Amino acid sequence: MPVMPEHTSQMLVEEFETIASGAPETVTLEFVNGRIGVKRPSDGSHGTIVSWLTKRCIQARPDLDLYQTQGLRVDAYRQSRARPDAVLAPEAHFAGYGEWADPAGALMVVEVTSYDSDTDRRDRRKKPAAYGEAGIPVYLLIDRDSCTVTVHSSPDRRVGGYRDVRVAKFGETVALPDPVGIELDTEILKNYVR
Repeated sequence: MPVMPEHTSQMLVEEFETIASGAPETVTLEFVNGRIGVKRPSDGSHGTIVSWLTKRCIQARPDLDLYQTQGLRVDAYRQSRARPDAVLAPEAHFAGYGEWADPAGALMVVEVTSYDSDTDRRDRRKKPAAYGEAGIPVYLLIDRDSCTVTVHSSPDRRVGGYRDVRVAKFGETVALPDPVGIELDTEILKNYVR
């Protein structure tokens, strides 16, 4: 199969949604910047990190929920479909939405890296661009490869991505800026890497 240029979409978003709706529960598909991708199944440490983050967020902000695997329509033209590891939003915000919700109202999206070859392209480059273009205020990347937490804030809808990017090593305290307004002690994350 020939390699398609990056700007050429592999298929229409409607075609992707049909494929994704028929995928087995063990397969998680995304469609970012016209490219279909498969998210690797999470391991126990990945799930433990998301559970830890859920507890911290709910303790600090009981008015919010941390949704796992909620699909979002991202990028300015809503032609991408991403399924972040978690989405922080007001309590019951996504009630009544279908599989792919509008990102309006999402305060933060979270990705925890998997140990696969696509992590760099997907979690460190494509997703920050798509989430920023969608106007999501904060993108939190918990990077198990580099043992860092990266906080992206001040989304830039014109060009995609975020204007403010702060990186902290596991073990440091991380401030998630408004509208999230939570501090995380990341010491425990050292326990969940290879």
